[in-house]
Amino acid sequence: GGVGVAGRAAWRAAMAAPRWRERLFALYFLSHILITLLIDLQPLLPDGIHPPALRELLQWYASSFRDPMMLQPPAWFKAFMYCEAFLQLPFFPVAAYAFFKGRCRWIRTPAIIYSTHVATTLFAILAHILFHDFSGSQHLGPETQHQRLVLLSVYAPYLLIPLLLLLTMLLHPHYNQPEKRKRK
Repeated sequence: GGVGVAGRAAWRAAMAAPRWRERLFALYFLSHILITLLIDLQPLLPDGIHPPALRELLQWYASSFRDPMMLQPPAWFKAFMYCEAFLQLPFFPVAAYAFFKGRCRWIRTPAIIYSTHVATTLFAILAHILFHDFSGSQHLGPETQHQRLVLLSVYAPYLLIPLLLLLTMLLHPHYNQPEKRKRK
């Protein structure tokens, strides 16, 4: 055991200092506000709402990364977009505030709900990317394994960061201690 002891010590040190994760989560949620408003919601809104430069950015992204779901979303993917618009987007500024401020225990339950919801949707999206036959798509989809992995790498952070958030909320001692109430 020396490696096991060193590994456990490193894990304890990482768990003892959540501030770097809180900053990561704050940046994730802050950036997600812009990404959602400027890019992700385009397929749900009428044409002409977004300026031409943003529509061109979406077109460039979809063709460069071979992501036809963003140009012609299947019904199940559109349902996830509505969840992002009406459930997640209102949560993003709240979460960004809590994690920028730091050590806000009240964010635990909403963060657990958010992270499990997003991880569940991302598993479906990643499985679709890996296994769906895109040959019938109106827009270019991934054809080779390499193209599938490139597209997967675009979506992967939106699974990995919520999983880190979930583990932090479930396992970090700071988020598992009851909040002390102030006496009047």
